[in-house]
Amino acid sequence: MLKAGLGGLLGVAAAGAVGVELINHGVLPGKGYLERFDGACVVPAPQFSVAPVGPSFSGTFYSAARRRTVAFTLAYPPGHRPGSELPLIIALHAFGGNHDKVLTGMSLAQAVALRGVPGGRPLGPELRPDLRRPLPPMAIIAADGGNGYWNPHPGDDPLGMIIDELIPRCQKKGLGRGPRKIGTLGISMGGYGALLVAEKYPELIGAAAAIGPAVWTTYPEARAVNAGAYASAATFAAGDLVTHAGALARVPVRVASGTDDPFHPGVEALVKVLPAHAVVDISGGCHTAPFFLAQEPASLAFLGQHLATG
Repeated sequence: MLKAGLGGLLGVAAAGAVGVELINHGVLPGKGYLERFDGACVVPAPQFSVAPVGPSFSGTFYSAARRRTVAFTLAYPPGHRPGSELPLIIALHAFGGNHDKVLTGMSLAQAVALRGVPGGRPLGPELRPDLRRPLPPMAIIAADGGNGYWNPHPGDDPLGMIIDELIPRCQKKGLGRGPRKIGTLGISMGGYGALLVAEKYPELIGAAAAIGPAVWTTYPEARAVNAGAYASAATFAAGDLVTHAGALARVPVRVASGTDDPFHPGVEALVKVLPAHAVVDISGGCHTAPFFLAQEPASLAFLGQHLATG
């Protein structure tokens, strides 16, 4: 049972990539630590288990879009292996992360082997897990996208890498084939990226789930916090999730955000313009590992429901 070792996992994850982003860029200088001590960031620990994991593979390929060699990890669910035709989740990492550091408290192979996921529609915060319920079979892949917020920069286009290189490579393996059999998932910068991909390519994406997405509403705000997030004001405008939320009209979307997350004002602005069908889970929590881990099972289940039946 993964929950048996949850405390240790959270301790390791709390010092991970997202924390580095907040500290390095001054989103909450010192305040994040104070909130952890006074209880503002405490959330209930999720209850779930992990089945014996399926096979997982890591490797590299040269990305013409990124003009460099990038690493990736591909994981299959239990009972499946290369050659299986399955829906596909594209997992986008956070700032400071990589193909091997994408989710909180679990590997990609563990993520698609979860049991105890919530069931029913919609997957809102009121649902309780059934510890016997497994995810539908899905493969999941992550690749190195750098720290440029998954949008194009001079000489580096991680979004192009996903669309023109990573997804076609997976489809040649039988993954993500057919209409709306590809989902996106991410935390923080990766949550922004998951929604960005869905807004840019709604005809390709069958569902998108974002946990604590890093959403800014103006270019000066983004530049003040992270000068390297966008190459220019025009790039910000092209990748502004709030402005282009209408593109998600036919894409199932789940967004989760903690009320003490420094990105929450941007998420609130986004929620106001999301389509009515979007599942939104706004609850207590911060931009920290406990909140992310608590939201992962429901986010994966949301993707599973839509990709398995889409």
